[in-house]
Amino acid sequence: MEKAVAFSGSLFDRLITLVKRLRSPRGCPWDQVQSPETIKIHLIEEAYEVLDAIDSGTHEEVCAELGDLLFHIVFLAVMFEEVGAFNVTNVVETVTEKMFRRHPHVFGEAQVSGAREVREQWHAIKMEEAKDTDVTGGSFLDSVPHKLPALMRAYRLIERASRVGLNGGDVASALMKVEEDSAELKAALAEGDEGNTAKRYGDLLFSMANLGRLAGVHPETALTATISGFVTDFKRLEKGLKEQGRTLESASPEEIHRLWEGYRTDR
Repeated sequence: MEKAVAFSGSLFDRLITLVKRLRSPRGCPWDQVQSPETIKIHLIEEAYEVLDAIDSGTHEEVCAELGDLLFHIVFLAVMFEEVGAFNVTNVVETVTEKMFRRHPHVFGEAQVSGAREVREQWHAIKMEEAKDTDVTGGSFLDSVPHKLPALMRAYRLIERASRVGLNGGDVASALMKVEEDSAELKAALAEGDEGNTAKRYGDLLFSMANLGRLAGVHPETALTATISGFVTDFKRLEKGLKEQGRTLESASPEEIHRLWEGYRTDR
């Protein structure tokens, strides 16, 4: 049986050859029938597994998950090469040229005083690139990916809109907006209007994303940390019951609530 170790060339070339072999008539039946549409969900899952590994895994786990992500990137590029669109080399060339272009303070004569100025310069360069490539009259917000998780997309959209003066202000004004939206949500709940409740709830989440931006807190990161704390506390509650020879189902809602208050940690 032909193995990856027998493939010639650099490690990266061997990976490309391996993927092409998997896609070939002599390859894997599952890999042969995949398409960009079927693979994209796996790409997203692998990206999230990298994040999980960074948060709680070992260096070896991060390395392994980055390898899985790289495999899916190469897999996608090979599929596009098969239809004559581009190849992996084009992908590497494109991103390399882009990074050279967007770092004139490193590879050119531009001067910056810190990370904030780098971000401003990066945005200005992206705007110029958009002018050169936009022939459809697209929106200023189109560069924010539609497939981002909703909370992350809200943050990015607000951040982008703030560059032209929308959703500006300070933490105090953003907090007032959160309080206003919270009051409107309470009123909708009292009225029992499901449609209006959903709208007001969405408004509140959007305002919270803006508050996070102004406070220097990314909502996705903050919520992820809270979720992690919740899961940890819940597992402690389960363990406590198990040590008593009991299950969650054997405890009443009132007892679960009482135990929860004792097991939850200060997050």
